[in-house]
Amino acid sequence: MVPSKHCNTGFTHRPLQAGFQTRSILHIMLGFVKKCVSLNNTNTSETSRHDPASLQHLETSKSIVIAGGGTGGHIYPAIGIAQALQRLDTTVEIVFIGGAGKLESTLVPKHGFRFLPISVAGFPRRITLKWFPVIWKAFRGLTQSLQYMTQLKPDIVIGTGGYVSGPVLLAALLRRIPIAIQEQNASVGLTNGILARWAKAVYLAMASARENNAFRHTKHIEITGNPIRPTITEFPRSNETYKKLGLSPALKTVFVMGGSQGARAINAAVVAVLPHLLKFAGQLQIVHQTGAAEAATVQSEYEKHTALDSKFLYCVRPFFDTVEEVYSIADVMICRAGGMTVAEVTACGIPAIFIPLPSQTGNDQVLNAHSVAKEGAAVVLEQGKFTTETLVEKLTSTLLDINTHEQMVTASRALGKPNASDDIAKSILSHA
Repeated sequence: MVPSKHCNTGFTHRPLQAGFQTRSILHIMLGFVKKCVSLNNTNTSETSRHDPASLQHLETSKSIVIAGGGTGGHIYPAIGIAQALQRLDTTVEIVFIGGAGKLESTLVPKHGFRFLPISVAGFPRRITLKWFPVIWKAFRGLTQSLQYMTQLKPDIVIGTGGYVSGPVLLAALLRRIPIAIQEQNASVGLTNGILARWAKAVYLAMASARENNAFRHTKHIEITGNPIRPTITEFPRSNETYKKLGLSPALKTVFVMGGSQGARAINAAVVAVLPHLLKFAGQLQIVHQTGAAEAATVQSEYEKHTALDSKFLYCVRPFFDTVEEVYSIADVMICRAGGMTVAEVTACGIPAIFIPLPSQTGNDQVLNAHSVAKEGAAVVLEQGKFTTETLVEKLTSTLLDINTHEQMVTASRALGKPNASDDIAKSILSHA
């Protein structure tokens, strides 16, 4: 059966590094709160909307609270850790605490975990009058977290970053409950950086993060990688996947992925190189996840550029529900460099051309990308600083030069940590 030209296009479905002033003020606030809040008896002004009986601590082998949210980059690692904990100990009780009405309030219950909301707000980078309502929300979040700690009595509290984890981890410290931190990026987020000195254990995705001064007082640090779903690396490469996507197993596959929402800059860059790639129709094909907003536009561009060459194979979709299916046939990635993307790509041993998001607070993605490139597993093209010709040259040399490709695959696999979830979970259970 001859592969179709393209697949169905129907819809299928950082934390910030604050400046010196912000960090200093937060340290002062932390000291103030620790003095003002009693370690033994806290009266909260916020009445929980939950039935107290529903919050009673269950008699299980372990009780663990996980906090992290705001973005998928903080939520999915938390869910990955929780799932690994359940695999290792079926009796463990896991409760998530996160922002009321935030992304985690819908994602966490969808994965079958109990979720308790608190009031949260991110601190502005600069000191302005906006700090006053933010401080009030943070204080409310702290009192709610203290109440949850009293009722749940967890053995340990895990934070995966984002401003929501701050009040939860602080409440745990005030209740003398051990805390642990998981950091997804090469740089260190504000919340994790401030609270790391009191953490019983810190789990880092990248070795370069260990040099950060935030961890100079941390006694137990492990370079574990980021927690990813086991299915990411377990999905087998098969002819059925190529057939499903209208592609050929005889060709090398480029997977373009700007994230679940897509990335306009990556979409534009790849569309621009299409005319230059037509002559490689007998060697490569493209799977392109565009994001919902630009799916129709990108699809029309592919159709326009390939109208004169029906041999060029491609599959354009707004989103892939089962991304591991595409990873299984990908020979090269063109993508952003968020912590979880880097973790998934290296766990699968896929060479990457990273186009990191330059506006990411703290420059996390640029640092992530260069840390992988330094080991020979990726090429970094900084957004707005490369030409179409450069992208064509980097893509074809990475994909079609056999020696280069094999070396990058080996380097990527060496960096990948597919067992990160279980490694973190085992360590947490030993500290709980």
